[in-house]
Amino acid sequence: MKSIFFIDLDNTIYFTKPNEEQLMSGLYKVLEEQDLGVSDEEYQRAKKEMLRVPFQKVARKFGFKKEAIDNAIKYLVNGEVTSPLTPGEDYHFIKSLKGRKFIVTAGFYKKQTTKVKMLGIADDFEEVYVVDVTTSDQTKKDAFEALIRKHNLNTNDIMVIGDDADSEIRFGLELGLTTFLLDPENLHPDAKTTFRGTDFSNLHEAAGQA
Repeated sequence: MKSIFFIDLDNTIYFTKPNEEQLMSGLYKVLEEQDLGVSDEEYQRAKKEMLRVPFQKVARKFGFKKEAIDNAIKYLVNGEVTSPLTPGEDYHFIKSLKGRKFIVTAGFYKKQTTKVKMLGIADDFEEVYVVDVTTSDQTKKDAFEALIRKHNLNTNDIMVIGDDADSEIRFGLELGLTTFLLDPENLHPDAKTTFRGTDFSNLHEAAGQA
């Protein structure tokens, strides 16, 4: 049975799309004031990707101009979430897991921590670990290792839960941890993972808590 859980935040605990207005409207406003160097069609495609992929990755992929990226990052560094957010409808499966739960998320520190506050879920977790993309070259692998050392955790007891096959899931597997890939749209059919689901209905069974 797994009793320690490293859980991703974005598009795992909550989903960006239903909360798009609260989370993205400020960034969209900043971007629309910039010369991005891309067509409107490309910008609309980029906006869709931003709902599930970090801004910097999307900006690089679509070739946004450096000045526009820098201005957007200045906004994001100081951005806070000030309106209530809604957890995903399957969040109760995460909340009811027995054991120690840690949020492990990457992004802008202030934004990520205020998301947790506005979701009203802070008390469900022992710790929130933010890999701050503005101050660190850390990955979630470094975060997992830091938490394991800090809390003297037994890796056999840990399950990593998230939606990013190339981040938390890959890094979890590299450390020999059990993983659960949430893939509602079947975007990663060939990704390596211990367990997977389009929702969390089989999460407790995967954790040995059914």
